[in-house]
Amino acid sequence: MDKDTLLSSFGKWVAPLNAKIISDWTTETGEDKYVKKLTTLAYLLIFMDAQLNQRKALRDIVTEIENNEAFQKELGITSISISQLSRKNNKLSPELLQQLFVDLVAQVTRIRTPAAGRVGTVKLLDSTTMSLCLSKYKWATYRKTKAGVKLHLRVTFCDPDTVYPEKAVLTPAKPSDRTQMDALIDETGATYVFDRGYVDYEKYDQYCWDGVFFVTRLKDNAIVEVMDEFPTAEGSVMTRDRMVKIGKGAKQMKHVLRLIETVDLKGNPIRIITNRFDLTAEEIGDLYRNRWKIETFFRWLKQHLKLTRFYGEDENAVWNQILICLISYCLLLLMKLELSTTKSLLDLSRLLKSNLTKSWEVFKAAVFRKPARTSKGRQKVVKS
Repeated sequence: MDKDTLLSSFGKWVAPLNAKIISDWTTETGEDKYVKKLTTLAYLLIFMDAQLNQRKALRDIVTEIENNEAFQKELGITSISISQLSRKNNKLSPELLQQLFVDLVAQVTRIRTPAAGRVGTVKLLDSTTMSLCLSKYKWATYRKTKAGVKLHLRVTFCDPDTVYPEKAVLTPAKPSDRTQMDALIDETGATYVFDRGYVDYEKYDQYCWDGVFFVTRLKDNAIVEVMDEFPTAEGSVMTRDRMVKIGKGAKQMKHVLRLIETVDLKGNPIRIITNRFDLTAEEIGDLYRNRWKIETFFRWLKQHLKLTRFYGEDENAVWNQILICLISYCLLLLMKLELSTTKSLLDLSRLLKSNLTKSWEVFKAAVFRKPARTSKGRQKVVKS
């Protein structure tokens, strides 16, 4: 989109959206043919605003449009009905949003490529399940009394303060995490960090052949054959470092792995396996600890973009909303990177909400405004 003509904070936030992808899609599918008001672009802008501002229902979205003239100018429409929003949300294919998400990820990667170093590229894998009402979402049934969907995600780890979503796979809640390993683990030379939900000895062997590195937890009941033992550094939190084979008989892995033992903050034992022998035991432990960054990412989406409440009951509507949340996050991150600000994404999103229809200059001034006063706290009075 044209960054030179979109002068409002809202316009600058959505500017990285690839207009050509939207245009090509609507031309090919005829999605906007005969549409007078709710074009595909208008739909995206409306629902991204709804996620950012945590609108509770379609009625709240309609009310905001009808009573916000500045937002009407951004959209190019003055009113919309609940039924129009619902139909568009149900009808639009998630494939378009997936394309937009992939394009935004590429933009983030170009700006924030992880520095190549000793550890190399690190990617974190996990999934999160969103429970749904069984009577309303029967297409997503996965238990007798529950329905749900699952977001399988791969995020790139840049540094302790920066992770960003790189690839997303959406499924009903029933399939296990390891069914998506082929979709999420596909880059030679990268190190993938994941939990015990992705245990598959056959795939581990294949990763060793292909030059794909991994760090994960070993299940408590795993059968381990010790091949050799390495010394651990004095004072290290890593209690043991060994070369092992896992599995038994026909199911035993052909490749040797490294088994590192340590304890968590509560003193519980943790066994980490990896096919990386070039790093220290402490570095491997740090890699696995950083896996929690994807958990905090999921928490951020659910708490601050409200990925817990859906505007529609149709399958397309649910998938669309999840993708719009990921798109909104990427747009916030791109804004943070463009501004080179040290403010957190949460602080940035709060400032954006309060200045959404104000000028970009007003928003930037708010971002870089220094505190009106600094406090040194209550000072002790020294009596003479």
